[in-house]
Amino acid sequence: MATPAFVSKLPDVGTSIFSVMSQLAAEHGAINLAQGFPDFDPPTNLTEALAHYAGLPGHQQYAPMPGLPRLRELISQKTAQIYGVTPPDPNTEITVTSGATEALYAVLAAVVHPGDEVLVLEPAYDLYGPAIRLQGGRPVYVPLRQPDFRPDWDLVAAALTPRTRLIMLNTPHNPTGAVMDAADWDQLAALLAGTDTLVLSDEVYEHMVFDGQPHRSALQHPALAERSFVLSSFGKTYHATGWKVGYCIAPPQLTAEVRRVHQFLTFSVSTPTQHAIAEVLADATHYHALPAFYQHKRDLFASLLQDSRFELLPTAGSYFQLARYHRISSEDDVSFARRLTTEAGVAVVPISAFYHNALDEGLIRFCFAKRDETLHAAAERLRQL
Repeated sequence: MATPAFVSKLPDVGTSIFSVMSQLAAEHGAINLAQGFPDFDPPTNLTEALAHYAGLPGHQQYAPMPGLPRLRELISQKTAQIYGVTPPDPNTEITVTSGATEALYAVLAAVVHPGDEVLVLEPAYDLYGPAIRLQGGRPVYVPLRQPDFRPDWDLVAAALTPRTRLIMLNTPHNPTGAVMDAADWDQLAALLAGTDTLVLSDEVYEHMVFDGQPHRSALQHPALAERSFVLSSFGKTYHATGWKVGYCIAPPQLTAEVRRVHQFLTFSVSTPTQHAIAEVLADATHYHALPAFYQHKRDLFASLLQDSRFELLPTAGSYFQLARYHRISSEDDVSFARRLTTEAGVAVVPISAFYHNALDEGLIRFCFAKRDETLHAAAERLRQL
């Protein structure tokens, strides 16, 4: 019997490197510093709230498509409070999504037409390129400036064309930990003035900026806010990546387009989960404490590897740490990451996975969103190399 003819939309895309390395870690009993998730639990009041709302009658059915009104109202209040901006309208400017991943895909599906160009600053999260291509768009890759992985606005300007529909930004940045500042947003606004180019600002690590510096959001720049989709993630903020709850803030016209896709993509997000997050979101104590919480882990991990042969790069935000390994091995980064997992017992991610052309710069990424004892155990193994 003949097999039906089939042409893949993404013939060059395999299983995500994060899944690959996590599976390899599980097979070899390695400490998993590869995939970006904590090995500690969400706040107790959040899990208790989930148990409470999951047991209430009527809380197992669909939530409203844009998200629970109470949750959207609290997101509005939080946004105004931390960024000093006019509260976004909960009814027309905020959409609760199944993680920031769904929000990102919904934005691209809503605004990218076949033949449109989308600027992607590399290295970049591996979802960006394939999601653009699935809409018929063309990713245009712009390298971040070395060695600090900040945007090179001259290169961005050179890449802009009348076909540029969207520019995708990520701050704090995965995988490098670089953070955009107010001057960066000013330069972007100047570049986009008079164009129809939109902005997708992936800000899921917004509460993980270190050394007393604030997170600068696209929402704080009026000229950019009117053309921006800003994404955030409760999964990252509350150590609950498996809950898959995020949100998108955008002006009413852009929000309407996102919701046109969202209603046919997931329709709505888990009802008891939204209630639980709303229950704790009114108290700002948790997310205000996150910068110091994760800075401790960054500094602890760095101190533990101070006498190792890894060269740690500066990280101003996120919960990721880049490292060069040239004093240990001349292997390509994929081979080194695999050997580190199978022989040294610590799983990491090779940075070539964040480049469309698999550019190998001899860098690996550690995730330090782990219990202190996990970081101690991993560092003990890494210092042996």
